[in-house]
Amino acid sequence: MNAFAPRVPRRLLVTLHLGEMPEHLPAWRATTRHGVAPAEHVDGGIVDRLLRDYGGGFRCARVHSARAPRNTAVPGARRFDNIEQLSGVARVLRIEVQQDDSLHDLVQALRQVPTVESALPEHLSFAPLHATAFGPAATQRTAPVYDAAEAWSPREMIRLPQALGYTRGDPAVIVGLVDTGVIAQHAALPAAAMRRGFDTVDLDPASVGGLGLVGDSHGRDEDPTDDVGHGTGCAGILRADGLDLPPGGAGLCSLLPVRVLGAAMSNERRVGVGSIANIDAGMKRLVDLGVKVINMSFGTAESQLPPGAALPHLEVVKYALARGVILVAASGNSGLVERYFPAAHAGVIAVGSVNMRGEPSRFSTRGEHVALCAPGEGIWTCGLQEDGKGLQRANGTSFAAPFVSAVCALLAARANDRAWPLDGAQARELLMESSHAHPRADTVGSGAGVLDAWAALRALEARMDAEDESDDDAPGDAAAPP
Repeated sequence: MNAFAPRVPRRLLVTLHLGEMPEHLPAWRATTRHGVAPAEHVDGGIVDRLLRDYGGGFRCARVHSARAPRNTAVPGARRFDNIEQLSGVARVLRIEVQQDDSLHDLVQALRQVPTVESALPEHLSFAPLHATAFGPAATQRTAPVYDAAEAWSPREMIRLPQALGYTRGDPAVIVGLVDTGVIAQHAALPAAAMRRGFDTVDLDPASVGGLGLVGDSHGRDEDPTDDVGHGTGCAGILRADGLDLPPGGAGLCSLLPVRVLGAAMSNERRVGVGSIANIDAGMKRLVDLGVKVINMSFGTAESQLPPGAALPHLEVVKYALARGVILVAASGNSGLVERYFPAAHAGVIAVGSVNMRGEPSRFSTRGEHVALCAPGEGIWTCGLQEDGKGLQRANGTSFAAPFVSAVCALLAARANDRAWPLDGAQARELLMESSHAHPRADTVGSGAGVLDAWAALRALEARMDAEDESDDDAPGDAAAPP
C-alpha cells in the first residue's frame, strides 16, 4: 500500500454546502496582499466548536477570490457569481488550527456536520510526478549533447510541422501553464509570447516535511520565475522559438505561466512542491484572466489519499470547465493502472506517454480515464541553466501533456477563425477520434491512440463544415406565410 500523500501540518480545506458560506470570511489573497486579518470564526456554531475543541483555536480564509469585485452600489451584494457558487470555488475555506495532534479526528468530525460538503487535510503535490523503477520519469540532471534530429523526431511523429503549416495559432488564445514557473528570459522562449504571470506559492520549511526549500517560497507575487526547470521544460514544448529548439507546438498562441510549485531539494535534486490550496488558487486566477487551455503536469495518486477523502482540485476543475476552458493533465508516472488527480477528473483530457516507436512508456500511468498518449521519452526542450540558455532531454507524462495542450490551442485558434465555439469535451473527442492507433494490441488503459496534430485539425474542419451545412439547410416543405 502506498503511503499517504504528505500534508501541510495544522491545515485543512473545508467546503461548505451551497448557501452555507458566511459573507464575512475574507479571501486568502486579501490576507496575504492587503493586510486583511484572517477570520477567527466561521458559523458561530458547530463548525467553530469543533475547530476549537480539536484544534485549540484557528484562523481561516476563503481559498479563492471572486472573479468580479463587489458591487459597492448594492449593500450586501455577493461577490461570487452563480458559476463560482455552483462549482464550489466560492465555498472552499483554508483553515489553520493551532494544534495538529487531532487533525485526523477533526476532519472526520467535520464530515458529519450537515453544513459541510467536504473536509480534508491540505496535501502537498509534487513535480515531477512519481518516478518508477522502469527508468527516469523526470528531467535529466546532467547536461546532454543536443541532437537536432532527435529533437525533431517526436514533433514529426505527431505531425506537428504539418499542423503548424496549416494554422499558425492566434496570440489571443492563451495557454495557462500551472507548474514551477518559467524562466521568461530563456533564450529559446520568445518574450512576445509571454503574458504577465504570477506566483501563488506560500510555503515554509515546517509545511513541507523537512524538505529544503530553494528560492522564493513564501508570499504571493507577480514573479513566476522557475527554480526547478520542470515548468520551463513544459514551456519549451508549448512555445519555443524554433531557433534553439524546434518551434513550440502552440504556434503563435500566448503563454501565461503561474508558479504554483516552489522548489525543494529531494535526494540531491530539485523538485517542485506546492499545496493543494496554492495550486487551486493559481488555476482559478488563470481561468478568471481568460485562458483557453490549461496544462497541468502534476498530480496526486488516489491511493495516497486517506479513506473517504475528497478528491483534490475538484471544485476548480468544475469551475474551469463551466467557463469553457480546456483542461489537459499528465496521467502520472507510476507505471500502474491507477488514477491521479486532476487527470482523472471528469472533463479533463488525461495524457499518457509513448516512446518513439509509439509504444506506451513503461512508466506511464494507465486507466480508463486516459484519453490518448503523446511522446514523453527523450524530449528536447528548454532547461534550467545559470545562463538561461540551457536545454534538457526530459522524460515523463509531464512532457507528453504539453504536446496535447499545444494542439488544443491550435484547435481553439482555428475554431476562432470561423467563430465556432470549442470546449473541452469537443476537444477531447476530436483528439481521440483523430489519434493514430497504438502499434501493439496490449495497450489497455493508454487511451484511444497517439496524438496526431494534423489529423485533429482536419477533424475539426470536417466537423465545422458539417455543422455549417446543417445550419444552411433550408426547411424541406415549409409552409408559406399567409
